[in-house]
Amino acid sequence: MNLSITRAARIAALLLCLLALAGCARDAPTATPDTDAGHGEPGHTDEGGDHDEAPDSTLIPAAMAGQAGIRVAPVAAGTIADEHEVQGLLTPVDGRVAQVMARFPGPIRSLRANVGDTIKAGQVLASIESNLSLTTYTVSAPISGVVLARQAQVGAVAGEGTALFEIGDLSTLWVDLHIFGNDTQHITAGVPVTVSRMTDGVTRATTLERVLPGTATASQSTVARATLRNDDGLWRPGAAVKARIVVATRPAAQVVPLSALQTLEGKDVVFVRTGETYTARPVRLGARDAKQVEVLEGLAIGEAVVTEQSYVVKADIGKAGAAHEH
Repeated sequence: MNLSITRAARIAALLLCLLALAGCARDAPTATPDTDAGHGEPGHTDEGGDHDEAPDSTLIPAAMAGQAGIRVAPVAAGTIADEHEVQGLLTPVDGRVAQVMARFPGPIRSLRANVGDTIKAGQVLASIESNLSLTTYTVSAPISGVVLARQAQVGAVAGEGTALFEIGDLSTLWVDLHIFGNDTQHITAGVPVTVSRMTDGVTRATTLERVLPGTATASQSTVARATLRNDDGLWRPGAAVKARIVVATRPAAQVVPLSALQTLEGKDVVFVRTGETYTARPVRLGARDAKQVEVLEGLAIGEAVVTEQSYVVKADIGKAGAAHEH
């Protein structure tokens, strides 16, 4: 194999793998068989023609690995969570929504807020000329919050008790999560919940406060409720959300992130780094959750495993295999 390839070419090849998700590179032969300079690992030889086994390792200098975004972490003990994926809706907290009413009948002379405005308790929102006293009185906000609705127009005649505005304090919201079937037997108050916005995937951690006693009529689900802080105002009432409810956790002697897993020749593998050499290591897996998986066989505590951009390493090994076959 020609070993004269420049370091710049290796970097370019790795970055192209990263951009193209080049896990498919194994299936695409390279233009020339000697486009990589670091694949002559012990145990792999170019002699023997088609009867040789394909390489399962590759040499990637540290500088190139850094530019390709390859990161490693030591194999360690951890926990696997028993999680339930559910969906739900954001709703205002009871007692934090107020109606602004006209006290006396008469024509509306001014309205000083619009839907979406943030207002303070005591702020004047409207003035009405009373038909009884022929004087103008003002109507103020009973709570601080956001104007959710405006039901009146200037010049209209407000009757006594007519709703002018609806105000909501949205700094805290309820998350009503719908639980179905046997899950209702396992989910109880006090367990952790991670809520995700469907619009942008932003997550927020909270705790399940209670499981409501009734059943939602339309969906026949049990509603589990948590409280969510909304300091940035981007969690909106009525919006659908996803959530992971952690029912229990159990220890695992070895865990790796899901991002570390790849498949080679139909086997689950992770890539172990020794110096600047990355080797595909077959592993036997156990339980997994949304973030990590238990490793039952194939690794040792403390070994450095690729946790980010593992598909780039897979692609580089694939290129070595394609060149080896030629």
